[in-house]
Amino acid sequence: MATWLVVLILGIVEGLTEFLPVSSTGHLLIAQYWLPRQSDLFNVVIQGGAVLAVLPLFKERLAMLSRLHERASQTFLLKIFVACCITGLPGYIMEKKGFKLPEHVEPVAWALLIGGVIFIAVELALRGKKTTDEISWGVVAAVGVGQLIAAVFPGASRSGSTIMLALILGCARPAATEFSFLVGIPTMLAATALKLFKEFHHPVAGAPHEDLAMLALATVVAAIVSFIAVKWLLRYVQTHTFVGFGIYRIILGGLLLAFVAMKVM
Repeated sequence: MATWLVVLILGIVEGLTEFLPVSSTGHLLIAQYWLPRQSDLFNVVIQGGAVLAVLPLFKERLAMLSRLHERASQTFLLKIFVACCITGLPGYIMEKKGFKLPEHVEPVAWALLIGGVIFIAVELALRGKKTTDEISWGVVAAVGVGQLIAAVFPGASRSGSTIMLALILGCARPAATEFSFLVGIPTMLAATALKLFKEFHHPVAGAPHEDLAMLALATVVAAIVSFIAVKWLLRYVQTHTFVGFGIYRIILGGLLLAFVAMKVM
């Protein structure tokens, strides 16, 4: 397969799944079972592109940075900061200890399947219950913990874990989704910056030279697709539940477990 087509596919996969509650890490791992595996630098850069691309969708929230004299802005930004710290400090320790995500499909499949069941169970349990747009400190802590869960279990999905925990605590879907993304953006950008720093200051001996043109192509594609996917999801959650994503996860997880059993993967 032509290199440009490989990076195009991977850019689309990254852009579609980075913020949707289906696990970008899991989908990239699955894709690279059939496509040539790319470098860690490649995966890090296209993730950064996908994250940066969605910033314009939150321009109203970002405008808070110009209203830091207001108490409401200070409190909301503090909540984002605290959630990031809950994730970032343990995450940094894990990184220093050399924690690595497993690079085989079975744990991803189980995380997708179990997560799908949880999605449906949570939505059924919340049916008819009153929710709020208020981001409580309990939701702040839950979102920070949810990001850690996703960091430890590939396939769990950062957005999926955080949104589900926020919903369980009574947060409305649109508010839970927005806050999950607003916390995820600085968290993922910080992780991307750290990985880039390590790549350039501690390069792996004998690592192949990165094709910058192909890297740029994948990054642009990931950014465009990510923007479209997040814009769609923010509208979708206004009137829909996450049951559809739960069903998708269960089907995909089940298929992957069947492939593993047949030794196809």
